Amino acid sequence: MKKKIAIVTTHPIQYYAPLFKLLAQAIELNVFYTWGKASIEKFDPGFGKKVEWDVPLLDGYNYFFLENTAKNPGSHGYSGIKNPDIINLIEEYNPSAIIVIGWCYESHLKVLRYFKGKVPVYFRGDSTLLDNVTIGLKNKIKIFLRKTLLKWVYSHVDKIFYVGTASKEYYLWAGLKKNQLVFAPHSIDNRRFKVDKSFEAMEIRRSLLIDESAIVILFAGKLESKKNPKLLLECFKKTNIENLHLLFIGNGVQENELKKLASEGPKKNKIHFVDFQNQSMMSTWYQVADLYCLPSKGPGETWGLAINEAMVCGKPIIASDKVGCTADLVDKEMNGWIFESNNEAKLQEIFNNIPSKEKLKQMGEVSRKIINEWSIESTVSSFLSELN
Repeated sequence: MKKKIAIVTTHPIQYYAPLFKLLAQAIELNVFYTWGKASIEKFDPGFGKKVEWDVPLLDGYNYFFLENTAKNPGSHGYSGIKNPDIINLIEEYNPSAIIVIGWCYESHLKVLRYFKGKVPVYFRGDSTLLDNVTIGLKNKIKIFLRKTLLKWVYSHVDKIFYVGTASKEYYLWAGLKKNQLVFAPHSIDNRRFKVDKSFEAMEIRRSLLIDESAIVILFAGKLESKKNPKLLLECFKKTNIENLHLLFIGNGVQENELKKLASEGPKKNKIHFVDFQNQSMMSTWYQVADLYCLPSKGPGETWGLAINEAMVCGKPIIASDKVGCTADLVDKEMNGWIFESNNEAKLQEIFNNIPSKEKLKQMGEVSRKIINEWSIESTVSSFLSELN
């Protein structure tokens, strides 16, 4: 008889859908979406537009959209998720275990508190300590209060499925014991990004007037302060490498400012902006590039799953030390570079010493080998080993 698992999360996303589908092949699964049906047609303020993913988000597993009675529904904060019937509906489903993804919503916290001691309660999150600032009395007090709150929250959890090294350090700091921590890697659907799109990628390069011999640095994501695309642009404009191009894919609040800055100076013809690209096209765009850069300064760059995607496509990585995945996925000088967040001089140094295309390809192959272990299949295997 299959195990019966309830998963509580806010809304369907492209990263979790394939995990749920694969998990549902081995256990009886029902995903409770707490944002409600409106979440599948949500406006994304980061991209500045309504986002409809072009990959299936609800295929292959059972799910239920809960009624959300919040005045301002959404995953923006604690008061955005309020489901009066959530406890009754989960009890009717009668699961043998519950997995809650994210706790800082009214309904999610209510589930943790109510079911602890009744059925095994698991938690999935990707928080880190990377944004902690320990200088100054005010910050020390804030961190102490945060730690006290987290210890109370996680006292309602039996075990945590942590996503990587930085995540593990956070949960130990927050009071969890080692035997409560189960590693389940933060992963994407690697198979979808492994498809060879080199012909399409070369056509795109030609359309952008990028020579085959040129090196292309890619940034793909929201053009917002957290991800620090402005630092990337400023460093690129100062680089001393001639045959180098910079490609931004995405939209966001900094878009107009970035385009204005890009239009000034001698490198303006080597800076390219492309609007948000949906999931079915992203593997092609990664293959347009020679390396991927995520220069985030935070707060809140807890992992950076775009790095997983780029690595599956065989790309070296440049990332700041505020990106949560760097401890696990970026092997310095082997498949990429890590620089101190917001340190323009360090990023500039990396840009000025970018190796040849041949060396970048070799580094990209190291990326492929590393990311093979960070697959949906590995994540599901970790879940099943614990739940069965």
